[in-house]
Amino acid sequence: MCLMVKCAICVHLIYSDIVQKCREELKAIRETNPDLKPTLAIIQCYIPADFVSTQIGLNVMQICLPHQCTEDEVIDEILRLNEDSRVHGIFLHLPQSFLSRSVRNAIKPQKDVDGIYFFCNTLLDAPLIGKMAVLVGVEGPLKATIQCLLQNNGMMVQTCQWSSKILQKQIMDSDVVILLETDHKSFPPTWIRPGVAVINLSSALMEGTFLQSKSIKQGTHYNSLFTEMFVAVVICQHVVRSSTRWIQEQQYQPWRLRPLKLQPLSPVPSDIEISRAQTPKPISQLAQEIGLLPEELEAYGNTKAKVHLSLLNRLQHQPNGKYVLVAGITPTPLGEGKSTVTTGLVQALSAHLKLNSFACLRQPSQGPTFGVKGVFLCFNLHLTGDIHAITAANNLVAAAIDARILHEATQSDKAMYRRLVPSVNSVRCFSPIQMARLQRLGINKSDPSDLTPEEVRAFVRLDLDPEKVTWQRVVDTNDRFLRKITVGQANTEKGHARQTQFDIAVASEIMAILALTDGLADMRARLGRMVVGSNRNGQPITADDLGVTGALAVLMKDAIKPTLMQTLEGTPVFVHAGPFANIAHGNSSVLADKLALKLVGEEGFVVTEAGFGADIGMEKFFNIKCRTSGLKPDVVVLVATVRALKMHGGGPNVTAGVPLPKEYINENLQLVADGCSNLKKQIQIAHLFGVPVVVALNVFKTDTQAEIELVCRIAEASGASAAVQCHHWSRGGRGSVELAQAVKKVASQKNNFQFLYNLQDSIVEKIRTIAQKVYGADDIELSPEAQAKIDYYNQQGFGALPICMAKTHLSLSHMPEKKGVPTGFILPIRDIRASIGAGFIYPLVGTMSTMPGLPTRPCFYDIDLDPVTEEIKGLF
Repeated sequence: MCLMVKCAICVHLIYSDIVQKCREELKAIRETNPDLKPTLAIIQCYIPADFVSTQIGLNVMQICLPHQCTEDEVIDEILRLNEDSRVHGIFLHLPQSFLSRSVRNAIKPQKDVDGIYFFCNTLLDAPLIGKMAVLVGVEGPLKATIQCLLQNNGMMVQTCQWSSKILQKQIMDSDVVILLETDHKSFPPTWIRPGVAVINLSSALMEGTFLQSKSIKQGTHYNSLFTEMFVAVVICQHVVRSSTRWIQEQQYQPWRLRPLKLQPLSPVPSDIEISRAQTPKPISQLAQEIGLLPEELEAYGNTKAKVHLSLLNRLQHQPNGKYVLVAGITPTPLGEGKSTVTTGLVQALSAHLKLNSFACLRQPSQGPTFGVKGVFLCFNLHLTGDIHAITAANNLVAAAIDARILHEATQSDKAMYRRLVPSVNSVRCFSPIQMARLQRLGINKSDPSDLTPEEVRAFVRLDLDPEKVTWQRVVDTNDRFLRKITVGQANTEKGHARQTQFDIAVASEIMAILALTDGLADMRARLGRMVVGSNRNGQPITADDLGVTGALAVLMKDAIKPTLMQTLEGTPVFVHAGPFANIAHGNSSVLADKLALKLVGEEGFVVTEAGFGADIGMEKFFNIKCRTSGLKPDVVVLVATVRALKMHGGGPNVTAGVPLPKEYINENLQLVADGCSNLKKQIQIAHLFGVPVVVALNVFKTDTQAEIELVCRIAEASGASAAVQCHHWSRGGRGSVELAQAVKKVASQKNNFQFLYNLQDSIVEKIRTIAQKVYGADDIELSPEAQAKIDYYNQQGFGALPICMAKTHLSLSHMPEKKGVPTGFILPIRDIRASIGAGFIYPLVGTMSTMPGLPTRPCFYDIDLDPVTEEIKGLF
């Protein structure tokens, strides 16, 4: 049998085998991933699409560019296809003038189905693995690439030049011959044994494909071993395998975290000095270490990035890790260090115990930065602009409210209708959000000309009562003079002035929505449900009624993505959302927690924190956030400090910016023991929800060993599963290893998590349950205004919402001066309000300020910028 016949039979067998394997692989892909359709994009068709679809079943996307197109237009099309997740392979069949290096290099290697990467992998998948290959006349990077790929897959590789004296022997001893012809050099076909694969790279390099192999010529011309159909089916095989690789990339990736070394110093430097002494990892490196894909990251500089919510879909079948909540005892005005405990715990888990862990923190308001708190780098400043987006969205609603009141008061129904539904190019139509309003009004018409005068009036008149507008403007600056203002005083507003106020930006309901939403669609729906006031008939008016919902979603589309950052030891942190912990629920976002729980893996840990004391932040975390997210916590870390316990034991008041009284500096075991009543109460509150507690005593340099040991003994005697001292402030993650070990042990045990009340209970009963079981009140007392609001909310169908109590964080009671565990008090409910978009009702206990003010000497006196180094001065 002649060589050509043998070769033809060999090619036919290989061809049939590839077709069959492609069919089987496609079937397997569709069985496990029914929504995935492996797709080949062809720029200027070369492969017969009908053949591909009938023989293999591959989807083909054909892009036909005009003959006069430029190279830049070809590259633009390639770049578009690179980013199209529906496309798994790109094939170019273009005139030689377009196949420049720039064009070929524009294709992502993973999608370059006729490039060298796929050529070698296809070759290796044939029954040639473990055989001998010879590279003839192949030099430079091309030789190194092919040689590396072949050897890494178990093949023996020889190289030789066309002038070699042993060229014939090497070719005849090889199973694969890869050659690069130069100056018309070739060899007789009799040197090729039957069944040997011969690949000529010469035309591949000229024509931009490594699969259009030409025949070897020696006086007589014969057809290529790879015919056009064979090329087609091999490229299709590459697309199928590209799809398989894509599926593998979508699976959960084990972490390869490389912690940063931390060198603790004594005495401990300032926080800003510690931070500047550490060089953070590039955020792209951290993302890769924890299994994020490049397309899931949106970098904001080198040290922070947004993470796309598509991650939730990619890892939807990945089991969650352990869920840890950090809460605290009733704090002093100085705070007790929940955020630092959270950070120290994850550093200990990841950097020292080598367990995957993620911290999820709230983004703090910028307002107190220049007030009394000071600032810690960009964490407290603009970060990725989420709070600015919330401010813009909130104030757009406020502007829409006042504009609508003015226009309705100064225009007829007909004029309003003409402006709300204008004629564009002689065509009049309702926008989608206007159609939704018509449906809520019971008007089932889509042609603007079909509405009756009564229907037009109902459509254009919101009839907002200026005295019953509940929506306020916000700004992320402490400004006491905005607590009560008058708007509309200019002549252009035609006398429509009214009193209103500004809140701090994090008090906006939009912030609470951001923290509780589970995706863009849910966020948009929640934004639309926000009640901004009521009309003169007492009916609620929403953002949907104003027609502003879509615009709000656009303003918030980037803010919904959590921000990835890192600790000083290079472990991952999500910073996302920062709702007030009094009038809102005071927790970081549901989305950040969900993303982190998938990323850490089943044996990993996600540590998040709740604002203020456990009676406020933890209670709302369980009853509001966990209801919304469907997540169940595994353990509570309850943070305590000796100074806070002394305060609860009868110590003098503590004021920010004022030196501590001697009682907090000198050892006083009696004050500590008496103050542990508050610690015991907070442990009991956690047990109401069926969650075990680990007490973390945040140690300060003024604490004595006797005080530390006393707190730990009392905590364990009061029902804590463990009580450990933490030295993360001075030692980093190493100072919280004992805490990490305790959390790991307790989190592995089953708990009986439960909610404190049923949503179907009445509003009054839900408030009473919290007041009595959590705060220790004897009962509640409703003001007439509060009772009227309850009746109104029940009438509107809001009675089944959870409760978000708005009270002081400085006491278990409503009286800030009452420390320890107050008893024998009645909790007064002076008013009740609703955040319908966020999804809770918040009773007001006492007077709550939603706009802080600046002190006599604000921190901005110390904050400055070095114009040469661009370093910020005046940070703590």
